[in-house]
Amino acid sequence: LQPGNHVAVIGAGNTAMDALRVSLRLGAESVHCIYRRSKTEAPARAEEIHHAEQEGVDFNWLTSPIEILADAQGGVRALRCVRMELGEPDASGRRKPVPVPGSEFEFDCDMVVFAIGTNANPILGQTCKLALDKRGYIATDDSLATSIVGVWAGGDIVTGAATVIRAMGAGRQAARAMKAWLGLRDSDAVYEGDAADTLFGIHRAEHGPARVRLA
Repeated sequence: LQPGNHVAVIGAGNTAMDALRVSLRLGAESVHCIYRRSKTEAPARAEEIHHAEQEGVDFNWLTSPIEILADAQGGVRALRCVRMELGEPDASGRRKPVPVPGSEFEFDCDMVVFAIGTNANPILGQTCKLALDKRGYIATDDSLATSIVGVWAGGDIVTGAATVIRAMGAGRQAARAMKAWLGLRDSDAVYEGDAADTLFGIHRAEHGPARVRLA
């Protein structure tokens, strides 16, 4: 970004907060968050929104983008939006945003960043025989085993977007299931006798920081 840019970020999740705050750090003159629901429904952590507000991000709640408008050179000149109001809860449990008739307006900007979440790659259902759930993610049982024998899955491709910690936990869970499936026991990896006190052929007592021999 060059100083003077006016950036509009669509979305209000943690990724959107990153894009908003980084845009300011890169020299954007103004940075705006465009989100179709209210602040209460925003998926970003409360502290992320708070920090973005402190840093000068302009939040446009209950605003939904309709069209990106171009200038004569083919660059972005504005974002056409419509005001929203909250209706009945949808499948996610959040109140569904409904357009307000006659409330369309143009929002001046010269860069638009999409930060509206991620989905499973649809190629999954076209190129493999793995069973998928209704969202298009890989279906697993409680051990994270898939519909193909000997194949496990975990992380975002099973749960949808979540934290790295949760994905790491799924990896450990799947590893335990694989180990059981292979018939391995904890004792299979334990060395007996003197071997338990060695590492790469070096006795554990000799491990430690290098020492300089003094005369």
